[in-house]
Amino acid sequence: MAFRVLVIGDVVGSPGRELVRHQLKPYVKANAIDFVIVNGENAAGGLGISAAIASQFFEWGVDVITTGDHVWKKKDIIAAIQSDIRILRPANYPSESPGRGWTCVRSISGEQVGVVNLVGRTFMPPAECPFKAASRAVEELRQQTRIIFVDMHAEATSEKLGMGWHLDGKVSAVYGTHTHVQTADERVLPNGTAYISDIGMAGGFDSILGRKTEAVLKKFITNMPEPFDVASGDPRMCGALVCLNATTGRAESIERVVIKP
Repeated sequence: MAFRVLVIGDVVGSPGRELVRHQLKPYVKANAIDFVIVNGENAAGGLGISAAIASQFFEWGVDVITTGDHVWKKKDIIAAIQSDIRILRPANYPSESPGRGWTCVRSISGEQVGVVNLVGRTFMPPAECPFKAASRAVEELRQQTRIIFVDMHAEATSEKLGMGWHLDGKVSAVYGTHTHVQTADERVLPNGTAYISDIGMAGGFDSILGRKTEAVLKKFITNMPEPFDVASGDPRMCGALVCLNATTGRAESIERVVIKP
């Protein structure tokens, strides 16, 4: 049986949220999507995610929210991430961190879907080994389902590619987030794992990574602190659509997605 999963990249501020609010459900209906995963770590003003925004995402059709290195910027997310298995923080954060790094959630069609959230270590804040954390998470999830998606929130393409090859044949898909720029290297690896280095962002593309260009350029040129206000021009919601075999969990195809109003 074919099973279709939509993954959406880093949602940046209110422009990104409005895209999810208005564009997600029509796209899901038109394309017979079974499950939706959204990275929400920049959804609150471009930095962090609040409990209220997480609740809105679920109302708008999101099944699981992944995050990354900005997960703790809004303190009220701590209680939500402890109580709701649909909100994840990186699995390779210390075990003492609130919440969980992987989960298993039932889709609208009744299939169990495992989701793992990881953060990279190259050019990123300190974290435990994502490869070891991934192996632990996948071993546990495979006792419940063969459909497993891995959000590798990382800066370095090599680290993301490494995770793809590390988990090839063990999960349905490994996809990158964090850099906000959608890459053109989508493919199905030899043992049936869909891979793409970065699925991009949801937000204003008339920008530098979702922030107003003037402020970012001023920081680059002067090296002085500058508030990076969220940009709204040319809104787009980027991600990837993975079609897989629900029985085996093996990916059959992956395609880039760009949704405009």
